[in-house]
Amino acid sequence: MSLPLDALTKSLLQAATKAGADSAEAKAVQATSVSVDVRGGALEQAERAEGVDIGLRVFVGQRAATVSASDTSSRTIEEMAVRAVAMAREAPEDPYAGLATPDQLAQAWDIDALELYDPTPEPSPEDLQDDAARAEAAALGIKGVTQVQSASAAYGAQEVFTAMSNGFEGGYSRTDRGLSCVAIAGTGTGMERDYDGDGRIFQSDLRSAEDIGQSAGNRAVERLDARKPPTGAFPVLFDERISSSLIGHLLSAVNGSAVARGASFLRDAMGEAVLPDHLSLIEDPHRPRTSGSRPFDAEGLPTQKRLIVENGVLQGWTLDLANARKLGLKATGNAARGTSSAPAPTNWNVALTQGSQTRAELIREMGTGLLVTSMIGSTINPNTGDYSRGAAGFWIENGEITHTINECTIAGNLRDMLRVMVPANDARTHLSRVVPSLLVEGMTLAGA
Repeated sequence: MSLPLDALTKSLLQAATKAGADSAEAKAVQATSVSVDVRGGALEQAERAEGVDIGLRVFVGQRAATVSASDTSSRTIEEMAVRAVAMAREAPEDPYAGLATPDQLAQAWDIDALELYDPTPEPSPEDLQDDAARAEAAALGIKGVTQVQSASAAYGAQEVFTAMSNGFEGGYSRTDRGLSCVAIAGTGTGMERDYDGDGRIFQSDLRSAEDIGQSAGNRAVERLDARKPPTGAFPVLFDERISSSLIGHLLSAVNGSAVARGASFLRDAMGEAVLPDHLSLIEDPHRPRTSGSRPFDAEGLPTQKRLIVENGVLQGWTLDLANARKLGLKATGNAARGTSSAPAPTNWNVALTQGSQTRAELIREMGTGLLVTSMIGSTINPNTGDYSRGAAGFWIENGEITHTINECTIAGNLRDMLRVMVPANDARTHLSRVVPSLLVEGMTLAGA
């Protein structure tokens, strides 16, 4: 029988010290996942996975190496430590490598306040199959839907524990529950598809299967009889379903790893306006029942609420310890790592200031342009911010939706796009990225 996760991490640290490491950090993850796919009202596929993964990162001077395994025997742990130390001795020196100092570490946290774990029993495969079947049936009940490509339900539970030779120890559990449906409308070359889905920590928060299936079906039908848009400069409204991708590009540009490499179109923008003056972007890793919440980061630093952008002005980079040291700054508690990887900076929950207008009001005001509801592919230059993506959605004429659009390209420059965007007030506040629909003027469309 496998040891408890805290005991596993302690064994890894002890083995690392015995093998000759100067310092080390260990991570253990015990996970369970169940997924069910339904097609034609019958079970198409069911999968279940259970296991424990362990990871060890060792330091020999300023040299580091990481190893991982899914075998938790004492022999494997000893072999991992010996191998990791041998690898570290051959690795190049990194002047920025190393664990946090004790004064940097998180000292206390209230894990219960984050509500990351649903204590209700794991749903049975039959329950998951029923959810997926009801979503499929609801989609097929929409006039115009000819088939359902997939209807899936899933559950996952995870326990994480981290220990470091600098004295840090901490762990927590989390659950996730998901349901999705992909519907197809039309026949032959006129087929169109669309989807809907929901993912929550608590089963009781999940939208109903009927709601998800009907929404997927309606969206697919709405995409029938699509045309190409004219070529030219037009306003583009990014629907709330995909608008967070724009903020994702901003977050990538302020990631400390990209900034330290000089591979960011915002690398010289600290203290400058990057969003409209009335908009702020706030990171909050302590929001209850939210997937991006956590009490501490992968390096044992406390997570905290912070302003990434305040009233349009960029306030700071997203930093782990190594990139903070490279830039001569303080780490922001944003390190993430798997059992087989070194820490890297990432963002937790973020929220963009919402606007005062509804999406419908923005549509009326934009006159003639494109409402984008889905995108495929991308050509984005992280150094310059040049942006080009395939898109589909709806054409707006005189403030009203007139017909469906597909097979078009939208292009612009992210620095310019972010600076002029206008938010609606329709963001879903339970998501890790709370971003409303965003209107961007003057983008280039290439269609017919």
